[in-house]
Amino acid sequence: MSSTPLKRPAIAAGLLFALALLSWEFYQRSQGVNISFDDDGPLWAYHRDRVYQPADQSTVFIGSSRIKFDLDIDTWKSMTGDDPIQLACVGSTPLPVLYDLADDPAFKGKLIIDVTEGLFFSTNPGNKARPDKALKYHKDITPAQRASFVLNKYLESTFVFLDREDISLNALMDQWEIPSRPGVFMGPIFPRDFDRVMFSRQEYMGPLFLADTAQINKQRSIWALFASMNKKPPITGAPLDSMLLTVKTATDKIKARGGTILFVRTPSSGPFKDGESKAFPRDQYWEKILATTDCPGLHYQDFPEISQYQCPEFSHLTPSDAIDFTKHFIRILQEKHGWKFPKMTNM
Repeated sequence: MSSTPLKRPAIAAGLLFALALLSWEFYQRSQGVNISFDDDGPLWAYHRDRVYQPADQSTVFIGSSRIKFDLDIDTWKSMTGDDPIQLACVGSTPLPVLYDLADDPAFKGKLIIDVTEGLFFSTNPGNKARPDKALKYHKDITPAQRASFVLNKYLESTFVFLDREDISLNALMDQWEIPSRPGVFMGPIFPRDFDRVMFSRQEYMGPLFLADTAQINKQRSIWALFASMNKKPPITGAPLDSMLLTVKTATDKIKARGGTILFVRTPSSGPFKDGESKAFPRDQYWEKILATTDCPGLHYQDFPEISQYQCPEFSHLTPSDAIDFTKHFIRILQEKHGWKFPKMTNM
């Protein structure tokens, strides 16, 4: 008996499925959506493996979302010839990653630690969840997962519809924004074009977000909601001193191996800037980090050329401002802190 009649429905189904996927892909692209990578364990682990480059050829960045938005990877590379390795995690304290690097005897490179006070000094376990998950994935990764990452990289860099955070079925259902109910908090959904992710793990605000005042205001309202939910006062006194001593222990380990460390306070504006200045006075937090660890720091308010940015949603730079900030950042590192890079340009 011929199998041809049985093959035809399967072929037709396959063609229809492929047509549906291509139609969905073309529709998303017609709406201005572009490629965005899943910023989860596999991508973070890939970049974590890159920290062992020679110290004079690479710089590792840890922190929260501000350094991911504010550091323009391409500008850093083109000006310095140095390879930036982005290990920051959004909405998170950098301390778990700092402790991991400190306990890794093979890491002896340059490290820049971004300080967003509300996250850096947080004792909320939720603000450790992302880095802890990424570190566990990196520790437990299997050869099969490494192979899968290589395949996923190719697919994600080709098809828009594979954006799990914004275009998957679950993501689209989340956009219904079902109201919270007693005992169940339904977190707000970020505007889709607010946080696009490159393979380098740099994040940026897409043009659809920047052109839409309603979406910008929505993101501002989300930040305000998160701020209103945080009723716990900032850490002070003995608990703060204890936290800073653990940071000092970690930075001392890296410096003892020949590593270089610098803290950076990246820009904020509007209500965010005012609220952070009030809740975390510089002399009690920023200056105390530097004094305790005996590490240099770069605070955006100390330099007129990077002190006047207006963040659209008060907390992160636009792509064009990120390029400008990165250029000034590099010059300040060279002129004020004596950093040397493989390539010197006069941009």
